[in-house]
Amino acid sequence: MSCTRNPASTTPHGPGAPLSDPFDVSGATSEGVAWLASAETYPRSALALWEDRPGAPVVLPCGSTFDVVNAPAIFGRLMLDRLWDEGPGSGPVAAFRGRMLLFAAPGTAQRLPSLLGWEEWGSHGGEHPGNGRGGGIPPLLCHGTGDAVTVPAPSAGQARGPGLATRPESRWLVAPDTRQPWLPGPEILVWAAVRAARAAASATVRISIFPPRDQDAKVYDVSRRR
Repeated sequence: MSCTRNPASTTPHGPGAPLSDPFDVSGATSEGVAWLASAETYPRSALALWEDRPGAPVVLPCGSTFDVVNAPAIFGRLMLDRLWDEGPGSGPVAAFRGRMLLFAAPGTAQRLPSLLGWEEWGSHGGEHPGNGRGGGIPPLLCHGTGDAVTVPAPSAGQARGPGLATRPESRWLVAPDTRQPWLPGPEILVWAAVRAARAAASATVRISIFPPRDQDAKVYDVSRRR
């Protein structure tokens, strides 16, 4: 079963029926939920909790099943677009409270900062750290062993009713759909971050009489994901 990014004004292509709210997206499949639960010490207890509270955000430990790279929303979206437009695709990706959470291979949190430092992005060629609107690569928070992250409910976009996690600031952009999803490693994410920073820098010099297109109106075909 495919998993897609289903943002505003886009028809959902993943599991679950489309809702009237334009920001509703597809939630994780049952296999994707099982993969998320496998990060917990007691996966069955986690599954039972999610069954009782299908719309509640969940806290998941990092380091064994996955790491998470936490980026500012705008820059994270640029990274995500580069991964799908020019690269191998991405693993699961969630938006939560103004941040973009990119799930990555275990060990990424430890290696990514050193790779970015080795690239010296921000110290040469006039590049400088920024906020993703035209500067360099903003600080990326890397969550690995010993860390935990809060993510949208696995069923976000499927659950109905007041108080359920269907708000745009808490949703899956690429929902987990398999027990063994492909996850990008640190080298791929460095590549995506550098590409995103260059795209942001070039965007600042463009002049157009037309309003920018809706960056959310893109669907990612996971058949391209490695």
